[in-house]
Amino acid sequence: MSESGPSFFAWCDAAETLDAFLAALPALMHPGTRISMMTDDGLFYTTSMDEAVAMIRAEFAAGPSAGAGLDVMLTGSKRIFGCSCHCYTEEAGRDISAGLIHMTTCDQRRFLCSYLELAWGRGPRSIEAEAAVAWHLLRDDLEDLLLRLCAPDASGRVRTGACTNGGDWIAPVRMCATYNADARDIARDLAVSWLQRHDKEMVSRNAGLSLEALRGRVEAAPAGARVPLKGGSERAHALSRETVLKALATPPATLLEALEAAAAPDEAWRAAEPRAREILALTSQIAETGEGPPTWPVHTDTRAHVRFLRKHAPFHVRRLAGGGVILATHPFRSLWPLWVDALFSLGLIPDPATSRG
Repeated sequence: MSESGPSFFAWCDAAETLDAFLAALPALMHPGTRISMMTDDGLFYTTSMDEAVAMIRAEFAAGPSAGAGLDVMLTGSKRIFGCSCHCYTEEAGRDISAGLIHMTTCDQRRFLCSYLELAWGRGPRSIEAEAAVAWHLLRDDLEDLLLRLCAPDASGRVRTGACTNGGDWIAPVRMCATYNADARDIARDLAVSWLQRHDKEMVSRNAGLSLEALRGRVEAAPAGARVPLKGGSERAHALSRETVLKALATPPATLLEALEAAAAPDEAWRAAEPRAREILALTSQIAETGEGPPTWPVHTDTRAHVRFLRKHAPFHVRRLAGGGVILATHPFRSLWPLWVDALFSLGLIPDPATSRG
C-alpha cells in the first residue's frame, strides 16, 4: 500500500477557515463521486455536496476539526486520486504543523508518476530523460491541486499556501511549492522561513503576518544572526538576518524578476529535454491511436532518478491572472536553490559557489 502525499497547506484568517475549506471542496471533488466523513456513528458516505457541507459545519462547530475524503480529477493528466482534506479551529491549529487547512493525496507513488509505461522508440534508454518525463507529467497536476485548495474562487480568503512531499508545513523555501495570493508579498516566503528556523515557531503562526510585521520580527533578532537552510542534496547555505531585511526592502517586482531569471533550467536538464519530449510524444501517440513502438515499464523513483531530480529538476515561477504567484519544483527538491540564485543575482548574498551565504 502506497504512502500518502504530497501534502498541501493553506492559511487564511481563522474566522474564515471553514468558509475557505467549504469553497475548496466542490472545486476539488470529481462530479458524481462520493464524499466520505467520519461521524460518531462511523464512516458516512454521500454524493450530495449540500449534505456534506451541513455535516462538516456541525463537526467543525463541535471542534476541534472537520474533514472529508473525496476523489479529485487532476486537470492536467486526467487522473483520479483520492484525497484527504481537513480544517482546524484556531485553537487546534496553534498546536499542529499542518496549519488551518490541510490536504494530502492518498497514493504518493502514483501521484509522483513513480511507475510509467513509456515508449522509447529507437533511441537509447536515458535515466535523465525518464526523470524529466515524470516531472513533465506531474508539474501541472501539482500546481493545479495547490490552486484548487488555495484559490477555488476569487474571494482571496487564502493568502498563502504550500506543498511538500513530507507531512509538515516547514520553512517555505524548503517546500517544493508555495502560493501567494499577492505576488507583491513574495518576500513573505523568505521572512517566514527565517522565523521558522530562527525562532523555532510553526509556519502557521506567522504565515499570515503582514510584511511590516514580519520585518519587525526579523529586525528584533540580534545583528548578524544566521540560520542554516539545508535540504537533502541541496547546496548548504545559511540565511542571515541582514539578507532577509534586504529582501524585504527590495521592490517586489525586482525580486520576482530575479526569481524568474533564476528558474532557467540548468545544462543537465536542457540536455535531457529533447529525448524526454520524444518519449512523451511517442507515448502520447500510442495512448491516442493505439499504434506505435512498444512500451516498457519504468520506475522513476530509483536512486538514480531521484538523485537527478533532486539536483536538476527545474523551477517554475507562475504569475497568476488574479495577481498571485506560484513557485514550484519537483517534490523531491526544495525551492531553496531558486532563492539562493535569485538573491545572489541581486547582490544580497555572496557567490553561492564560493561562500556559505
